Amino acid sequence: MKNFKTILKFELDNYFKSKSYMICTILLAIVAALAMFIPAKINEGKEKEDSGEESQVNEEDMRDMAIYDPMELGNMEVLQTYFSDVKFTTCESAKEVEDLVKSEKAEAGFVINSVTEFDFYVFNKSMYNYDMETFKDYMSMVVKMDYCEKHGLNLDEYLAVEYTEITANENILGKDGAQNYWYCYMLIIIVFMVIIAYGTTIASGVTNEKSNRSIEILVTSTSSTALLFGKVFAGVIAAIFQFGLIATALLGSYSLNEEYLPSEMGMFLDIPSEVLVTFAIFGVGGFLFYAFFYGALGALVSKIEDLNKTAGTAQMFVMIVYFITLFGISKPDGLPMVICSYIPFSSYSAMFARVAMGSVATWEIVLSAVILYGSVALMGIMGGKIFRNSTLRYGNPIKLSSALKAIKKEN
Repeated sequence: MKNFKTILKFELDNYFKSKSYMICTILLAIVAALAMFIPAKINEGKEKEDSGEESQVNEEDMRDMAIYDPMELGNMEVLQTYFSDVKFTTCESAKEVEDLVKSEKAEAGFVINSVTEFDFYVFNKSMYNYDMETFKDYMSMVVKMDYCEKHGLNLDEYLAVEYTEITANENILGKDGAQNYWYCYMLIIIVFMVIIAYGTTIASGVTNEKSNRSIEILVTSTSSTALLFGKVFAGVIAAIFQFGLIATALLGSYSLNEEYLPSEMGMFLDIPSEVLVTFAIFGVGGFLFYAFFYGALGALVSKIEDLNKTAGTAQMFVMIVYFITLFGISKPDGLPMVICSYIPFSSYSAMFARVAMGSVATWEIVLSAVILYGSVALMGIMGGKIFRNSTLRYGNPIKLSSALKAIKKEN
């Protein structure tokens, strides 16, 4: 296409010479890398401390709690093993426990009514407060101790049977849905964000050139199709660079520090290569498809304030696909997800979700990719024609249906 390389270079310069774009990209990459290295350094330091003498809880770090055990059912030594960081105040009544908690002299209080019942007192309970659950475990041990004492049983032997460790050898022959769910969920959100953010940028760029009449000069020196393709491919390259750099920093630093990081992070970052490749193929294809769509929609308006109304058509499709895919992750081989994996409007997220969560034959992936990229080519050609017919039409926004009818008349 005429002057395509020139337009592509110009549009890329707009991205890569933008200080906000480069600073944001580099800072996010650094933050992503540091997020993996800092916990590693902290854990490394803890390991060094643990290799020396066993550290004791400082007196000032101890938490204060109150307890009332009128029938002396409990065992303070055993209780202290469950609450190693707590200093207990033994009370003479339930009212005293309540008053200590109410005055905040004690973080929490316990009143033992029987070996199977107790009252828990706390002033303000945070969502991460597990003191009541810990005390339940302690009371469960008290019940076992009481039972063994009454029946003349050896507590250690009883506990050995009670807590016999069962070894389970899990053999997953297909996909581990529980393990794969979270990174699949994260990738769907990422591709959704990229399409919305860069699609809107492409549409805004087209509308701005039309509103300031610079489009009139541009179309005399190059074809409108080349203009649209240049903007779209520049947006794709900029998006791949930005998110690719951040992802490389994040995944690279995670692989270097995996042994020091919480195992739960693997649910988000331990992504199989086949899923990453599928995500790249379908993510880029979906982005190209919607980028051409956004570019064409941007040409239908001549004022930037009218853009949101027109671009809402593309955003509606993206939002519908987003929610269908999120709700379909749990049943990746269900009929809705299978259908969506072949429709170009939705295959960019539905297919890689199926690859991550279910069983997909190679021919299905190839067929879906061919349909998607064939649709990208058709959307690019159609978008170029809409762009050409709409760039010099000013005034009220042009309806998409009217633009499509104009193309049909040409043919």
